Parts: sequence; structure tokens; C-alpha cells
Amino acid sequence: MARVSDEELHQLAIELGDKLRARGWMLATAESCTGGWAGQLLTSLPGSSEWYERGFITYANAAKVEMLGVPEETLTTHGAVSEQTAGAMAAGALKHSHAQAALAISGIAGPGGGTPQKPVGLVCYGWALADGTVMSSTCRLDGDREEIRSRAVAAALRGLIELIG
Repeated sequence: MARVSDEELHQLAIELGDKLRARGWMLATAESCTGGWAGQLLTSLPGSSEWYERGFITYANAAKVEMLGVPEETLTTHGAVSEQTAGAMAAGALKHSHAQAALAISGIAGPGGGTPQKPVGLVCYGWALADGTVMSSTCRLDGDREEIRSRAVAAALRGLIELIG
């Protein structure tokens, strides 16, 4: 399966930006395996400063703890690639920003690093809203590193678009 097209990613970014702008909300992102791809995509849109507040790239577990407040116990018990960690990343992005919505992505993009329990392509997402809503999801994406990462960004944007409504 191919990488998500630049046009599809661009359209998802526009849709999310429109929804955030309509509510007067700001967004924070917390990314691990996507390395800031979501933040770069969103800030490539003219006017994104109206609704994009900040992004955290927390690749290492220590960064997740220090920058986002992810509990070390969560990482020890569930691992970096888990719904528990992704939810904590999203909640932490809200707490450490002035945003009203946050998304988080943590996964195994490959080509190495997978295990039988957590194979390459496993990606966990977290979404948080200022009203206290925190949701998470996991999916398994096929493809090479680039395909997994682009599809993870698209899925994270779609999830927040759906959550905001």
C-alpha cells in the first residue's frame, strides 16, 4: 500500500484547521514515530498560527516524561507504544500548552524495532480535549517506514476531526 498522498494529507490538515478555527481552539501535537510530521504539515498552511499552538517531538522515553509528564510507571508497565502512553502524551500536551485540543502519535515505523507482541506498523494514537476527554486507539499499518509514518499522521488527523465533530 502506498504512502498517503500529499494532497490527501493537505486536505485533512485544512479540514482540521477549519474545525479548530470555527471553535476558536488551539491545537498541540505530541509526536514520537512521526518525528514532527504532523506539526510540519499543519504549519505549512497559511494562517495556521490562528489554531496551531505548539508541537512536542518526544522520541525518547525520557522526553515523554520530562516534556509531557507521561508517568514513568505507564512507560514501564505498558511501553512507549501503547494506548496508555499515547493518551498520556495527548493529555500532557494539553497540560503543557495553551491549547484546547491535542493529538499524540507513538508507534513502530520500522524497518526494525518490532517484536511479536508489538510488530512493525503498530501505531497508537491519543487525543485530548480541554473538557477532560481523552481517547486512544491502536492500529496496525502495513508498508515501509515512510508509508507507516504518513498513514499514521493521516489517521491521527482523522481521529481528531471525528472527535471534534
